[in-house]
Amino acid sequence: MKPLLFLVAGGSASGKTTVVKEILAKAGIDDVLVINHDDYYQDQSHMAMEERKKTNYDHPRSLDNGLLYEHLEALLAGESVDKPCYDFIKNTRSETKERVSAKSIIIVEGILILENDRIRNLADMNIYVELDDDIRFIRRLLRDINDRGRSMDSVIAQYQGTVKPMFQKHIKPTKRYADVIIPNDKKHDVAVDLIVTKIKHFLNEKKSSDR
Repeated sequence: MKPLLFLVAGGSASGKTTVVKEILAKAGIDDVLVINHDDYYQDQSHMAMEERKKTNYDHPRSLDNGLLYEHLEALLAGESVDKPCYDFIKNTRSETKERVSAKSIIIVEGILILENDRIRNLADMNIYVELDDDIRFIRRLLRDINDRGRSMDSVIAQYQGTVKPMFQKHIKPTKRYADVIIPNDKKHDVAVDLIVTKIKHFLNEKKSSDR
């Protein structure tokens, strides 16, 4: 029985990772592979640092979806892949790759993960996490300063120049492809329970077929 694939989208700093952790904790499973779409940003090692800093990370072209599609097909077939890792300090892929193996549940999270129709069509469930724009901006500001070594001015300039307009153009419209929309500014137990029920049903079917 092939793995169950979930795609989790939503604006930058909407709480996708937190929601995924909540789902997994409620489901009580550990046979899970979580992939961050960010790791599939295009390799920019051939570019000067100043050029790398100009990259629009909120545009679909910034991502190597062809490679991700190949890797997901392999994982769904039970194979292992060498997943790239992205270095946000150097603004390019790390030289180190991560060997990952297929699990019963595969979750891919990222702001643009529902934008690509080929990847979207591989999924068993598409999820969109929604959060107030102002709260997302504050979260992003704190994250990029504390975790990615960015200055406040650079974060604000990037938000105004690309993050906000690209969200309106490329990310928010993908909400229409979601099977479940999770509002992350209030309790979302019902949505999480629905997803957990789907996971448990799948695992029970898998257990029965493996006997």
